This record gives sequence, structure tokens and C-alpha cells, in this order.
Amino acid sequence: MRFKTPLTHLRRWLGAFALAGAAATASAAYPERPITLVVTYPPGGTVDVVARVIGPRLAAILGKPVIIENRGGAGGMIGGAVVAKAAPDGYTLMLDASNHGQNPALHSKMMFDTLRDFAPVSLLLRVPNVLVVTPSFPVKTVQDLIKLGQSKEGEHVYFASSGPGSAQHLAGELFNMEAHTHLQHVAYKGGGPAMVDVMSGQVPVMFASMASSWTHVQSGKLRAIAVGGDHRSAAAPDLPTIAESGVPGYSSYEWNAVFAPAGTPPEIVNQVSQALAQVLKDPAVAKQLTDMGAELVGSTPAELDTFRRAEIDKWKKVVSEAHLQLD
Repeated sequence: MRFKTPLTHLRRWLGAFALAGAAATASAAYPERPITLVVTYPPGGTVDVVARVIGPRLAAILGKPVIIENRGGAGGMIGGAVVAKAAPDGYTLMLDASNHGQNPALHSKMMFDTLRDFAPVSLLLRVPNVLVVTPSFPVKTVQDLIKLGQSKEGEHVYFASSGPGSAQHLAGELFNMEAHTHLQHVAYKGGGPAMVDVMSGQVPVMFASMASSWTHVQSGKLRAIAVGGDHRSAAAPDLPTIAESGVPGYSSYEWNAVFAPAGTPPEIVNQVSQALAQVLKDPAVAKQLTDMGAELVGSTPAELDTFRRAEIDKWKKVVSEAHLQLD
């Protein structure tokens, strides 16, 4: 009788050791088959372009094909719901955008729990928003816009976005909150139509992604006033930031990051994260992405977790201040 308890413990220890060994072997062999990268936006958009730039190089590094699968809709939530329910084995990953940090504030009913259901892998890049105006609009600086936006006329100055709750919409509401202005929002069904109307003067202002607006700035169809990032952009070093132009602390980026289903083994998450960092160091990949105005990051999983939590807290404050709710 006295040997029963030690023997039981020994058997349990041997069983746990065998399971740990099997898990380690499985992780060491990863990947053994193609990986699906779910893109939470439709084909042709910025997120899709990023996926198709990094996908082939990631496949080369990991040694298995990376299949791009677009699951657009509901501000990224359709694709997110697919990945949240996927097996946590490293064979389903998600490339998501800024709405990952904004949806929890905008929606009272989510298809998933943003923090609980996804394991952070890597923050790939950030693209600063740019304050652009119709070339004929009589605003030359951020201070001009603040002065106009704080006046009675400011209630009749409109800014365009690709839709309610979009990154451009929230960038404008963040400006209103921090600059104490009263610019009015006009929602479009997509960034393209919004940009067309700003270029034609139908709506004079837009807080647009540098990725989609910079070619129009260079052609003279739009005039850039300031960049919304933490620092000046390498793509436009002479363009001041909104923060240095009189709105201290203003920061607005559209960003792309990779996530895995919660419960994915940490060793697989770290392997993919390190592979993505290597992808971003490839000169051809880096050039394609920086030509879009992107600032490359390639973070660790822990750094992405800290970043996304800060984003959720930040946009909850903006949404509350602006009294926004999409459901």
C-alpha cells in the first residue's frame, strides 16, 4: 500500500512527459502542410495588397505554401469570426487591420471577443493618415483648419470617410476631440468614392491613408496639410505632423497585423512571428510596402498585445466622446 501513491505519481509524470514530447515534436515539425492566411477585407484593398506582398516570401521561409483567403465584411468581423473558430494549430492565421482595435468600441455585439479569441503574432506595419484637402480649399495649415473648425462656420465644414466607424472617420473624430473643432462627418460607401469627392471639392477635407492618397497628392489633385503619425513620414519629410502643428499627442495610423486563434502553441506563434520579421527585412518586400507609405515594424507577439490593448482603450475614448455606436 505504501508504494501506491508514488507509483501513481510516476505514471502521471511519465504520461505528462510523453504528451510534452509529442507536442514538442509536432511544433518542431511545423509546418507540415499549407497555411491559410485569412484576409479580413475584400480583394484589391490595402490589406489584400499587403497579404499578397508578404505571402510568397513567408511561404519561402516556412517551406510550405501560404494560401490567401479573403473573408471581407462587417469591418473585418466576418473573417475574424472564421479565424476565432479555427483549430489553434498554426495552419490558420489572420491578417487584420486597424478595425481590430476599433470594433470593440463601435459594436456592443461582437462576433467574437477580440482579446480572448486571438493570439497576437506580429504587428507588420503602420501607415499614417494624412490630412488632405481639395486644392482650392482656403486652408493651408492645421492652425487654419482649427480656427475654421472652432468657429460657427466649422459646423458646416465636412470631412469624408469610407464609411461610418472607418479608420478615416475615427481619425477625424480624434481630431475634433483633441483640437476642439466641430468638423462634420460625411460617410461614403468606400474610400474610392470619398476620395473622388474630395478631389472634386464636393467635400473639402479627408483624413486619408497615405497608402491611398499620396499619388493624388503628388499629382496635385489633393493638397496635403499634415501627416497624422507620431513623427514625420520618410515618404514626405517636409510635411509636418498634426501633433507638431498644434494638436499635441495626435496620432492616427492604419495598421496591419497577424493573429492566430487563441490557444495556438507559443512556439508556433513565435516561429511565425520571427518568420514575418524576416519577411519584412527582404529588400523587395520592404520597398513595395514603404512605397505605399508604410512604416515597417515586425513586432514580437508581446509587443503586438501591448499595442492592440492601447488601441482598444484609445478608440473607446474617442467613440464615447463622439457618441458613436454602429449597432
